[in-house]
Amino acid sequence: MPEDSNTSPVPRPAGRSAADSADASGRMGPAGQGAGADRHGADRRLEDDAADPACLPDTFGFPSMVADDAEGATGEAVRTPHGAGPVAAKRPAATGPADPGGASRPHRPTGPVVAGFTPPPAPGPVRIEGRHVRLERLDPGRHAEDLFAANRGQDWVWDYLGYGPFADLPAYRAWQAEMAARTDPYFYALRDGATGRIGGLASFMRIDPANGVIEIGHIEIAPPMQRTPAATEAISLMIGWAFGAGYRRVEWKCDALNAPSRRAALRYGFTFEGIFRQHMIYKGRNRDTAWYAIIDCDWPRLARAHQAWLAPANFDARGRQRQSLSALTGT
Repeated sequence: MPEDSNTSPVPRPAGRSAADSADASGRMGPAGQGAGADRHGADRRLEDDAADPACLPDTFGFPSMVADDAEGATGEAVRTPHGAGPVAAKRPAATGPADPGGASRPHRPTGPVVAGFTPPPAPGPVRIEGRHVRLERLDPGRHAEDLFAANRGQDWVWDYLGYGPFADLPAYRAWQAEMAARTDPYFYALRDGATGRIGGLASFMRIDPANGVIEIGHIEIAPPMQRTPAATEAISLMIGWAFGAGYRRVEWKCDALNAPSRRAALRYGFTFEGIFRQHMIYKGRNRDTAWYAIIDCDWPRLARAHQAWLAPANFDARGRQRQSLSALTGT
């Protein structure tokens, strides 16, 4: 089941505040609680790492790849991570004690030790409260009717999801009941603080406490909630909960053709990590998947940006933003 989101742009409803260059699903909130061009994501990561050395892994996360052939233990050309051919650097001389057979142990770069890590809990709060939105554990009895009505006649919202559209309310309620019974994905309904109505869904998924990794997906924001602070705050609350609980990495994945979702990922501060070609088949179509992530050392700076964007002072009397979230996150 794809973890994508509806992201086709629609006109902003009158009287609702614009969420700068957000995708139409408009996803994030007090972040401290709890597709543009691909090169922009990489450039932003480079700038962030320069500002925060803790986020800069050795060799930018790609140890040199050296051919293991029979040419000898030293003096071999090192290949670049992207297979661009040999470069001038040479493999370090073999180090380490000799084994019983007389051979030396070759140098093998390894990642840093992750000291003091405790696997975080699985998602579980029944509610997550924000200024503009409240996330409620999915309950079809309370949530299906509002959201079905909000999506009625807008079948495009299901284009990049592995399910939908639904023929009628009973069919949609049955699907919600199936999702609500699962713990992965762990679904929330998004209740708009301004209207009191349910305006969307989002979930934690691919939950991996042992490695401290969690994904936010199955994001479906109905047109009335799109491009609002409530939609933006919802995702920010989820990111903030994940890092507050002790996760090391929050992921975002979408169909590589879903340009609004890719723009949204960058807007929220996710770093583009590449395309997984022919990653899945859904609705009979091929999907190449674009991968994005925020890691724990990225989050303090991004959390401040989210908080600044959501602050009342960032909106004028008509609800228009004074500064975009993209400008605040540096994307």
